[in-house]
Amino acid sequence: MDKMTIENVELKGKRVFIRADFNVPLDENGNITDDGRIRSTLPTINYAIDEGAKVILASHLGRPKGKPNAKYSLAPIAKRLNRLLNNGVKFTKDCIGPEVQHTVQGMRPGDVLLLENLRFHAEEEKNDEGFAKALASLADVFVNDAFGTAHRAHASTYGITKHVKQSVAGFLMKKEVTYLQETVANPVRPFVAILGGAKVSGKIGVIENLKDKVDKVIVGGGMAFSFIKSRGEEVGNSLVEEEMIETAHRIRMSVRERGVKFYLPIDFVVAESMDPGAETKIVTSQEIPKGWVGLDIGPATTRLFTEAIQDAKTIIWNGPMGMFEMDAYSRGTFAIARAVADAYALTIVGGGDTDVAVHRAGVSDSISFISTGGGASLQLLEGKELPGLSALMDAKES
Repeated sequence: MDKMTIENVELKGKRVFIRADFNVPLDENGNITDDGRIRSTLPTINYAIDEGAKVILASHLGRPKGKPNAKYSLAPIAKRLNRLLNNGVKFTKDCIGPEVQHTVQGMRPGDVLLLENLRFHAEEEKNDEGFAKALASLADVFVNDAFGTAHRAHASTYGITKHVKQSVAGFLMKKEVTYLQETVANPVRPFVAILGGAKVSGKIGVIENLKDKVDKVIVGGGMAFSFIKSRGEEVGNSLVEEEMIETAHRIRMSVRERGVKFYLPIDFVVAESMDPGAETKIVTSQEIPKGWVGLDIGPATTRLFTEAIQDAKTIIWNGPMGMFEMDAYSRGTFAIARAVADAYALTIVGGGDTDVAVHRAGVSDSISFISTGGGASLQLLEGKELPGLSALMDAKES
């Protein structure tokens, strides 16, 4: 990675503002159901503590739409951090203002302070300069460890860097970029890309960027139907982006012209509707009945994809194979998760739904790397610049 990291700057006695991604799932009672994102930032937080920094943590949670909302308070995160760090984590009721300034002024080396939800202020997502300056006034050093929001130019990920002398990456940010960028640049072959999820439009950039680098492309999920329809086949009421059919055809031809093997599902689990109690059956991709909906890849496709994965040495997977959230349509996604986990390969799983899928399949411990950022990982795989990364100091700077 060509950016400076937290290891490259002096932290002792300094106010170190760490932008983390604590956007974790909560149940209806406000209890954290998965603290993976909190744990993933612990190496950066603990390093700053050990170096004698005054650690100020900031994050967003949910979508409070620019207003305070108790449902999205970071109070549960403060409680979990207390337990994980075994450190008395202080918590403020806002992220800027007199109370925050006073609390920061009273901090000693090794202290940890968590600020309230950044998105309780509409200025955060607008990258408002005044708000960015207010956040920057709390810091001597800015550390971005929130890879999951690195594709957004928000005040706490981008604007703040213009008003802090030293802006560097945390360990999680470094790890994410190293895996996603360097693996794609220099993969051990065969290199297989597995792409799923709902829409072709969300993955076009990834396919375009990877088509000269991968040996195989496997496509499942809702996006497969746009490709299948581009062959002139019936897909019933399955999800199709009509405006993307021509693009899907072009991509399929372009990939094959480069000698890359391109796999589409050959059968599906279809249902009369998306109702949980609807009748289901397994049909080939050429026999989807009119009015029916494809909701998962079928058993023949599972075998085909599994065999295509077996000889891989590098695998990148982003997007589920179907509506795995419903038990009736989870078999395909979970089978692919197990196949990826069992492969004798470097395996990288994109964030978001794919992350959830490998955890539910019980194979997360067998995956080489699971990204914490869905949109950010996609953007990086597309070869695009991440605002939250580009704003940090280059490694050659001092």
